[in-house]
Amino acid sequence: MTELQNAAKAAATRPRIQPAEEGDDRPLSVSARLGRLQFHQSGKFRVLQLADIQDGPKVSKDTVKLIEASLDATRPDIVIFTGNQIAGYDPAYAQTTRKRRWSAAAGISSKTASSKSSEASERFEAALERTCASVRATVEQLVRPLADRGIPWAVTFGNHDFQCGLSNAEIESICREFPGCVNPEPTGGESGLGGANSANSVGSMDSAEDAGFVQLRAESYLPNQRVFACEPGTFALPVADVDHTMSVLGLVLLDSGDYARSGGYGSPSAEALRFLADMPKAMRAQSQEIGRSQEPAVPCMVFQHFPVQQYYQLLKPAAANAARAIEGYRNFAGKHYVLDEEKTLPGSYLGEGVSCPDADSGEFAILEQHDYFAISAGHDHRNAFVGTVPVSREMASADAQTAASPGKVGGLMMIASPTSGFGSYGPVPQKRAARLIEFDIRHPYEPRTQLLEYGELVGKPSAGKAYAYGMTSESKPESEGVDLLHRPTWWSKLLTWLRKK
Repeated sequence: MTELQNAAKAAATRPRIQPAEEGDDRPLSVSARLGRLQFHQSGKFRVLQLADIQDGPKVSKDTVKLIEASLDATRPDIVIFTGNQIAGYDPAYAQTTRKRRWSAAAGISSKTASSKSSEASERFEAALERTCASVRATVEQLVRPLADRGIPWAVTFGNHDFQCGLSNAEIESICREFPGCVNPEPTGGESGLGGANSANSVGSMDSAEDAGFVQLRAESYLPNQRVFACEPGTFALPVADVDHTMSVLGLVLLDSGDYARSGGYGSPSAEALRFLADMPKAMRAQSQEIGRSQEPAVPCMVFQHFPVQQYYQLLKPAAANAARAIEGYRNFAGKHYVLDEEKTLPGSYLGEGVSCPDADSGEFAILEQHDYFAISAGHDHRNAFVGTVPVSREMASADAQTAASPGKVGGLMMIASPTSGFGSYGPVPQKRAARLIEFDIRHPYEPRTQLLEYGELVGKPSAGKAYAYGMTSESKPESEGVDLLHRPTWWSKLLTWLRKK
């Protein structure tokens, strides 16, 4: 393609962005005005994704500015945080931090763990209370702009959130303290399994009463919204058509795991994967209860933290010295890649190897076989690309009712989003971004997306906290990869230069 054609194609994929009208004090979210997630009379529905904010109790002012500007520019129906909101390694959590879920907290020594001293126990409990207060402070700063504008929001988790010393369930409980949070209350135990919200048997549901969905609280801004619950950070939200007669699509949030005992990153739980496979049919059972649809499934899009291995299908091998070549991560180490321009949209960029789990959990196969049309992940702060990989199945969908041709999906859209935060590594500060995903009722399974970059929305960052990590072509396959959380020192730069000699 010529540069002119690329520019025209990029412009065609950009949703129309209109600023909020001055003096309009209604919620910016149209769905919040309706009390449920629903396409507008204009035929549009908007999701704003915020990835990898990854900050401590004092959130960067530039991060907050990006959130505010993105909300005002896009007026989203809902905001989805896709993990690593909390920098669990921050010094504020020094007494409770855990490197791994199965390791002891920093404040618990082997002597303390075996001690019956109530004094030691009380000290640690006090440290946990301080951690809760710090996490609460982070969440409050992130969602205050949403509360001020009446926008609902949802959250899943990554590999750094729990490192503060709190479980995902505890962090989720803190999130629900704030207005607009749509994460469902757990039932039947910490994870919400086995109770009224359980989706263990959704594959054999006969009615919506068996579907495992609950009504959201009024504080969520969506009192008329139903949500399917599984585990902390794993749940699903149906989106209705303009007249609220049927579910057109589903938004599925998936806790994609944190670390694997064998090394590298982990995978979703077995329960979460079952939930993922069951959701499209579960949502249709709800719609059938309303009595408006006979379609067997509701097509869904999944939001999560880790990318799956199949993101490498959007890349192509390249020589190590090729322009913009990046070395792969762990299982893909030793090989270099560039974006496949035939599969990815203009404006996409690759800044680091796709940091996926070593093991294939089978998630991609579920997405292929169970009526999913898109996946959006974060985790890789320096990657921002959108592409489509082919899938070999027909999707029996509501799209058949809104288009002349059958609801056939030619591929699975795969989205990688860069960091929205200024508290850790990433691209240059001006390219920190939120991601807008806009659905159109005429072709709801072909959403348009664009990055909302700080430089375009706000201008020059005011703080010097953010930095762009100097990626190298070397990898450490025996570890979790390049340490991306610290600035390269002059000494490390010298050592890298000497190794190359």
